[in-house]
Amino acid sequence: MSRSPSPTPSEQRRKDAEQKAREEEEQSKLPYKWTQTLEEADVIIPIPGNLKARDLIVELKKTHLKVAIKGQEPIIDGDFPFPILTDDSTWIISTNDADGTKSININLAKSRGTNWWAHIVTSAPKIDVTKIQPENSKLSELDGETRGMVEKMMYDQEMKRQGKPSSDEQQKQDLLKKFMKEHPEMDFSGAKIG
Repeated sequence: MSRSPSPTPSEQRRKDAEQKAREEEEQSKLPYKWTQTLEEADVIIPIPGNLKARDLIVELKKTHLKVAIKGQEPIIDGDFPFPILTDDSTWIISTNDADGTKSININLAKSRGTNWWAHIVTSAPKIDVTKIQPENSKLSELDGETRGMVEKMMYDQEMKRQGKPSSDEQQKQDLLKKFMKEHPEMDFSGAKIG
């Protein structure tokens, strides 16, 4: 089975630009705007300025979102790509003081361990999550476990760049050296590591 040749960098940039333009067009047609971080997703839905909370249906369930103006077809009615933490998710009606327009602002707390979402509800067009450029965060802002994991990944990436063993590979080599030293009676000449 023959593989097609990899695209040149300029062809790849053109394909990426076309895909980004298509995604932006699809997203612009949605009746809402949304953004996300690894921990949460925010949805902003413009609504007529005369509406109040009692005029709306907003249902935040673990795996489903429904937003509607009473008596009308839902604005959003679909399943999340991953579960949310309902107790930590909220919604409010926000009024823009400059022009009096209103919106429903929904904050969705993603379940622990969730990644980037390709869409808010699975029935909506997807975005390419591999192209997301996360905001730079400072290592000092991360919790201890996450910080340790990020530092290890950074160290391993630097070691790989230098052609040196990763921390896991180095640990295995050190264990083997210790074992060999503790057992000089054994012949390790034919041993394969890896």
